Amino acid sequence: MNKLLAFILIFLGINLGYSQKTITGTVNDNKGQPIVGANVTEKGTSSGTTTDFEGKFKMTVSNTNATIVISSLGYKKTEVSASQSPIIVSLEEDGVLLDEVAVQAVGSRNTKRTIIDSPVAVDIINMQEVVSKTGQIEVNALLQYLAPSFNASKQSGSDGADHIDPATLRGLGPDQTLVLINGKRRHQSSLVNLFGSRGRGNTGTDMNAIPAAAIKRIEILRDGASAQYGSDAIAGVINIVLKDNVEEFNGNVSYGTYYAKTPYGDDIQSSGTDGQTIQVNGNYGFKLGDKGFLNATLDVSQKDHTNRPANPNKYDIYRNQFGDAAAKNGSLFLNGSIDVGEKSQVYAFGGLSLRDSDAYAFTRSADSPRNIPSIYPNGFDPIIGTKITDGSVSVGFKTKLGEWEMDLNNTFGTNHFKYDIHNTLNASLQNNSPTSFDAGGHSLSQNTVGLHFTKNFDKILNGMNIAFGSEFRREMFKIFGGEEASYALYDINGDIVTENTDPGDYVYDGNGDPRPGGSQGFPGYSPENEVNKTRTNVAGYIDTEIDFDDNVNLAVAVRYENYSDFGSTLNAKIAQRIKFTKDLAMRYSMSTGFRAPSLTQKYYNLKFTDYISGNASETLLAGNDDPITKAFGIGQLKEEKAFNASLGFTYKKGKITGTIDGYFVDIKDRIVLTGQFDGSGLAGLNVSNVQFFANALDTQTTGVDFVLTYDEKFGNSTLSTSFIGNLNKMSIGKIGEGTGLDPETLFGKREQYFLLASAPKSKLGLNFNYNYNKKFNASLRFTRFGEVELIDWLDTIDYYGNKIVTDLSINQKINKNFNITLGVNNLLNVYPDIQDTETETGGNFDSVQMGSNGAYGFVRLGVKF
Repeated sequence: MNKLLAFILIFLGINLGYSQKTITGTVNDNKGQPIVGANVTEKGTSSGTTTDFEGKFKMTVSNTNATIVISSLGYKKTEVSASQSPIIVSLEEDGVLLDEVAVQAVGSRNTKRTIIDSPVAVDIINMQEVVSKTGQIEVNALLQYLAPSFNASKQSGSDGADHIDPATLRGLGPDQTLVLINGKRRHQSSLVNLFGSRGRGNTGTDMNAIPAAAIKRIEILRDGASAQYGSDAIAGVINIVLKDNVEEFNGNVSYGTYYAKTPYGDDIQSSGTDGQTIQVNGNYGFKLGDKGFLNATLDVSQKDHTNRPANPNKYDIYRNQFGDAAAKNGSLFLNGSIDVGEKSQVYAFGGLSLRDSDAYAFTRSADSPRNIPSIYPNGFDPIIGTKITDGSVSVGFKTKLGEWEMDLNNTFGTNHFKYDIHNTLNASLQNNSPTSFDAGGHSLSQNTVGLHFTKNFDKILNGMNIAFGSEFRREMFKIFGGEEASYALYDINGDIVTENTDPGDYVYDGNGDPRPGGSQGFPGYSPENEVNKTRTNVAGYIDTEIDFDDNVNLAVAVRYENYSDFGSTLNAKIAQRIKFTKDLAMRYSMSTGFRAPSLTQKYYNLKFTDYISGNASETLLAGNDDPITKAFGIGQLKEEKAFNASLGFTYKKGKITGTIDGYFVDIKDRIVLTGQFDGSGLAGLNVSNVQFFANALDTQTTGVDFVLTYDEKFGNSTLSTSFIGNLNKMSIGKIGEGTGLDPETLFGKREQYFLLASAPKSKLGLNFNYNYNKKFNASLRFTRFGEVELIDWLDTIDYYGNKIVTDLSINQKINKNFNITLGVNNLLNVYPDIQDTETETGGNFDSVQMGSNGAYGFVRLGVKF
């Protein structure tokens, strides 16, 4: 840390610079509407500005013969002469994917920075352009195929993770990527992932709660950014920018379905179609007075279950139902602002998302002590239902204090996750058992108050931007109990079993096996599980960017944070770009980072049923503050510490743009969900195993991201090509060093393989997009997912080989108001390599690459007025 700070200080010698000439102008779209936030730069320099809410700009240039470059996401770039001042420009629409233009993109608080000029790797994804070419309706699924190192796929038999998809950057944890909306911190989900192959032991952000129809663009910073944004930014930052257009309606009606036939032989065939999905959404922006706007998005969707056979070799059936959860979703998102005087504006954004979903749990066979034959003669498949409410609101005030821009903001968000278990029973109640239960749930709330200042000094060298500010954050985590029968174990008299209950009064089946209590599929939370915990955090930062000349820039950031529950941390970052020629540049960054243990990891606790090689057992997950945890030698959770380094090159000449970035991420004291300790000696708990959250190990991750694009125009046709990819390798250091605990028990070989499988070892994408006369568009995409290895319940390695998925879509503009898209995702019906039913999911395979549903056909009608 000291060496990094010393290195930063070396670069802080600066001298005053030169004078410039002022020009003004206005930027509109082809309908005459002002374009807000368009980039205006002097060609050959990094000097520039952005347009205000009237599309107007004011900037200085080196001379009257300078060339001015004007660009904005979704529009064609235009060049004009500075001698025309005042400049009036109308930009022509043209979708951009992973383009070089950014408007104060994530990773930089400098409004004059472009993506190619950035000293760190940033992707910009235009959502309207993307949505019109693909059948995916959720943000995670869209990014899976667009961003080099982003990975997400739905899981099955993973309890809560069936309902909220864990997503990762660069193969790290879902909770090691920070998510922002309009540059403000987004709250996480209250769910912690206990099962499944990705995100075990992690919390994350439910990005699928944000409708794609509400999003203007997504910015992905692929670099450590704790020194800029605080906790959770070890792997990078995803900034979701909401739409701000006005007096235009955009809507979509889409339908899609999966082809349910697997290619693995007659014994394991599904047939027909399933997973039918219907989505309807609309977006419209209203003018508020002369300068303000309010943009609103309403989105509703319904998806049915998918089901793939789970007994390929006719073993004992552990799962009759294996596939994605069914879900009903509805969301409303708003984004708006209004000017207050000439220099100030009030802004607000946020939304509410509701999800009602059902997922299949493992099968309870007819003769299981967990079944009552008089209720389910043939056994049953419990259904884990959830009702998830996700809401947020952010309100702020921006103004200019002299030459400083000030932003005062308050952002509140909450995630409420309630379990509704049905098609189930409490076996200890025998024939008197209900078949559905309110099992309780959990919630997480977060409120952040921030005060931020920024200023660009044009006369210091070639420009210097300084930003500083402070934040105060309060977080609250709750577990609330379910109804008594959802968690209780009853005796033959109908009384709750306690330490004093005579074993002769336990409820047994016909084979003399004790019947378990609680709702099958997912046990309810009891009063002993309930928690209500809060913590606070105070942070201060300074973020500086310097352009020494046209060829060299430097970014430096330092951030201090103090948490009420574990103490303080100081982190720093340095990043630089050096231009060798007008086309080729090098960039690098080094930073320290951290991730605070989540309140969920600290206080989550539950007694649940775990299936090991098809056999059910009771497991206790003890909270970090539980005396049981301390008795097993597990220490108090502390922050994860990281060191990030990257080195990359950018190239742009004519129609070719390319970036390649290598990275190294070293994480100390990583928090994981441990293996299972023997809990049979814990009196009165009736459990076989016990698990904990612990700072158990170190990891090192190395990899390479690259993006290469080429555009060619001939006549009325345009062909755009992109080749993107990620190569990633994680290694695990010493486990449990200094704890005295057995490494194999603390985090054994099987758990290690799950962690290493957080992402495929490689992901490559080759994309072709053909457009004719802006009326016809065809898109062809090939995505190659690299190999993944897991260890199953028989302690054998399940090998998932490389797979290539092909997506095809065709879009036809019917008239100026309507267009239609037809397509197939996974055209060749590719599945992961088949395994046996000893997988974690109990199915043919784990969802570790492209998912496990096969081909998906869709049709979408787009409406624009």
